[in-house]
Amino acid sequence: MSSTPLDGVRVLELGSFIAGPFAGQLLGDYGAEVVKIEPCDGDAMRRWGLMRDGQSLWWAQLARNKRSVAVDLRDPRGRDLVRRLAHKADVVVENFAPGRLAGWGLDYAALSAANPKLIMAHVSGFGQSGPRAHDRGFGSVGEAMGGIRALTGHPDRPPTRVGVSLGDALAGMFAVMGVLAALQERHRSGRGQEIDVALYEAVFALMESSLAEHELAGSTRTRTGSTLPGVAPSNVYRAGDGGELLIAANGDALFARLCAAMDAPDLAADPRFATHQARGQNMAELDALIGDWVGGLPLEEAERLLDEHAVPRGRIYTPADMLADAHYAARDMIVRLADPGTGLEIPMPNVVPKLSRTPGAVRAPGPLLGADTDQVLRDWAGCPEKEIDLLAARGVVRRADATDAAAAADTGDADPRPTSAVRH
Repeated sequence: MSSTPLDGVRVLELGSFIAGPFAGQLLGDYGAEVVKIEPCDGDAMRRWGLMRDGQSLWWAQLARNKRSVAVDLRDPRGRDLVRRLAHKADVVVENFAPGRLAGWGLDYAALSAANPKLIMAHVSGFGQSGPRAHDRGFGSVGEAMGGIRALTGHPDRPPTRVGVSLGDALAGMFAVMGVLAALQERHRSGRGQEIDVALYEAVFALMESSLAEHELAGSTRTRTGSTLPGVAPSNVYRAGDGGELLIAANGDALFARLCAAMDAPDLAADPRFATHQARGQNMAELDALIGDWVGGLPLEEAERLLDEHAVPRGRIYTPADMLADAHYAARDMIVRLADPGTGLEIPMPNVVPKLSRTPGAVRAPGPLLGADTDQVLRDWAGCPEKEIDLLAARGVVRRADATDAAAAADTGDADPRPTSAVRH
């Protein structure tokens, strides 16, 4: 197999919940060796989301390709261990509240003094500076302040969330972008640097030209439900058998093809719909016509006609649709991995994007708590076995429970590998 793009890059992940760990997941997907530091009672995400046989189904994905080292950071000896691990790291990703790491002597100034090549990515609600830097902020707050909540939902109802942890995911992705840029720059300078990602800024970066529209044109975007103001047709329509279909045919040529698919070619020349601007002005009337056409057909028949006329369309997919879809399967977009604690095969998205020569890979699901404590402390921190034994006895570190290890051995997954590994 080809090597992965981040082979040889060592990442130390500090913090919990979603944003920072999602950055760690993405770096691990491309081959970085990611060591996740967990408290001795486990990361909070081990208990979030739907549980199955005592295991979080979310954890298996968010912690994939990572190694678990359980350390009590409240203990000075635990903080010393992390300091020693950071000396061997290329990257630290953290999402503690600003100032917390400094209070522990684990801030960038302290760690980079011994490791000047170190790159540290900070993910926080409001960034490392400014009047709200020390305020607590989750992804939902970032979505509110970044502007996307104001635009999500229907105009006659309160703002809604997207349905996934969008603010956290965006912050994690921007953190990875910063890490990759800093690694590239380090090739020239030989020096590391800090990366400051605020949740609200990660969302704000997606707000397109909304500021200019407000300040220079006196137009403030508002919630518009499933439509895109001034752009039509681009909406969801319900088929006669209840299936939902998004049709996007707002260009003139696309709209003409849609009219042909509807067996209504004259609509393309109708003054109400003949131009992009006219369709935007008469959106409700046009949506009603298309809705009537789609509503008179079974979903598959509507899809067939649209495909014959090369009109962009897509069903409103649920997980069941994704699992059954031939295109998802052809592109190997779903990988299944055996959970080391339960043996359950857990489906999850494969690596995005796909690289042709040095693809990423999903190698293992989220590990057992403390599964890698001994090996990482030996290899990275140079701890002798007697020191690890003493630290474990005093509760400073935690190893995988014997019962957990036995359960993993029983399922054949003490060293879990993907049951359907695909490198992207």
